[in-house]
Amino acid sequence: MSTSDTIVHLLRHGEVHNPAGVLYGRRDGFHLSDLGNRMAEKVADTIKDRDIVHLVSSPLERAQETAAPLALVRGLTPVLDERVLESTNKFEGMTFGKGRNSLRNPATWRHLWNPFRPSWGEPYDKVVARMMAAVHDAREAAAGHEAVVVSHQLPIWITRLAAEKRSYLHHPKNRQCTLCSLTSLHFVGDRLTRVAYSEPAGDLIPVGDKGAPFSAGNAPEEKRP
Repeated sequence: MSTSDTIVHLLRHGEVHNPAGVLYGRRDGFHLSDLGNRMAEKVADTIKDRDIVHLVSSPLERAQETAAPLALVRGLTPVLDERVLESTNKFEGMTFGKGRNSLRNPATWRHLWNPFRPSWGEPYDKVVARMMAAVHDAREAAAGHEAVVVSHQLPIWITRLAAEKRSYLHHPKNRQCTLCSLTSLHFVGDRLTRVAYSEPAGDLIPVGDKGAPFSAGNAPEEKRP
């Protein structure tokens, strides 16, 4: 399928094997779980017949492993791009699962003073700037066709908020960016005309994960204005 427009799909990686509930952020050594690999296979099977001519991946293992099945069926070599990495986070390496929520430690509260920036991690504006630079490069590489960029939940969600001219302030559980979901940016030339969302692996997502749990890159709970 070929169109005169260009679509850049932002693909969130699949489920990660993380039994300890660590906020892994940009750390090496966190790979897809068995379910995560099934999700990646499901996405590849679902979109294999689309006009995808360019594939980009975050360098982190979980993103590369998510890109691998699609690369195989489309005959593409993923381009590793650090601009689509997970956001930095001062809580990286701490635990937030199995009853060990590090946010209960008063020593962490000093990082929570500004949810608009946010004060606990990479500024949202900086995330959007690097993500959109990568998106436009992918758009140019796939001009008139489609590209897939494998990234992470927070960068994808913040990019969508910016594209839709919405406030960055949000609750992590309200992010519409489930595991292996596609946030699709439609362009006419270099002009963004539409944002669409789909969940090719939605039937594989555990019921408890339909929202956005506190995982790598997720921000602490924020109060709405």
